[in-house]
Amino acid sequence: MSIATITLNPCIDNTVRVPQIIPDCKLSCTNVRAYPGGGGLNVARVIHRLGTDVHAYWTCGGENGRRLAQFLDDEHVPNTPVPISESVRENLIVQEESSGNLFRFGMPGPLLSDTERDRWKRQVREISPSSEFVVFSGSLPEGTPPEWYAELLRAVPAGIRVVVDTKMAALRHALKVGVCLIKPNVREMEELVGHELRDDAAIERAMRDVIERGGAEVVILSQGRAGVLLATADRLERISAPSVRLRSKVGAGDAVVGGLLAALSRGKALPDAARFGVAAGAAAVMTEGTELCHRKDVERMYEMMRSNKKKGHAGPHFPSSE
Repeated sequence: MSIATITLNPCIDNTVRVPQIIPDCKLSCTNVRAYPGGGGLNVARVIHRLGTDVHAYWTCGGENGRRLAQFLDDEHVPNTPVPISESVRENLIVQEESSGNLFRFGMPGPLLSDTERDRWKRQVREISPSSEFVVFSGSLPEGTPPEWYAELLRAVPAGIRVVVDTKMAALRHALKVGVCLIKPNVREMEELVGHELRDDAAIERAMRDVIERGGAEVVILSQGRAGVLLATADRLERISAPSVRLRSKVGAGDAVVGGLLAALSRGKALPDAARFGVAAGAAAVMTEGTELCHRKDVERMYEMMRSNKKKGHAGPHFPSSE
């Protein structure tokens, strides 16, 4: 069994460092690097690094599309580009050395024509039925109607479980369709419910509501350094993240999804798979830019988390049926 990933709005992430961000000054950049970007591509890269079969489908156009194709080929990630006429976008990530803060500038992306959107639907329908999961991760291209996103989800061949990691209108339409799993962060969950979630109790109620309404079978809510909250119809559990040295948070959420699905594909139970995903996210923040995680770091983090859980140091857990 394999995993397919869908990246509708990929990008090239250009990362730089500056000593300090000062208005109206010409800033000298150092450590200039470029990485493949976009949620689904990052998920695919993580899954591939963890030794699980994956195939990435992604929007490809212009010189940036050709550069992305080369990045993926260099990493030996199996992929199929879906051609468009406009160019794939570039994003800018600036690290301020004086504070350690990251400033992320995301561009809107290309406009897809009706023909190109139809091409995407045909491609989704042709995903191999041997795929166990298909992951829709990342933003929609500029001007894309969210209703089209729902059409793509409905085009997935029967029997393949759908995982969604997106936000705002696209996420709302995904929940109307009904999917296997979503992975919002707190801000994205607040956008979904339309109000601030002031405490854990409010967050838990929002997650339960999504499940009870049939929007998703599983909700994994990312809480950054605090780890994740895992919710199903009969389970609510906090999985704490290991403490690591932070270098870049870019792509950490994608690493969580990639680690989770790689572990599920290997037959791990959902709580252990979520723990493996958190380990992948922790390993990702230890690397520069969108370099993501390395397998040996993920496995080391996971074993450390398992050991801590056995010793009773896994952090608070919520009632479950198990």
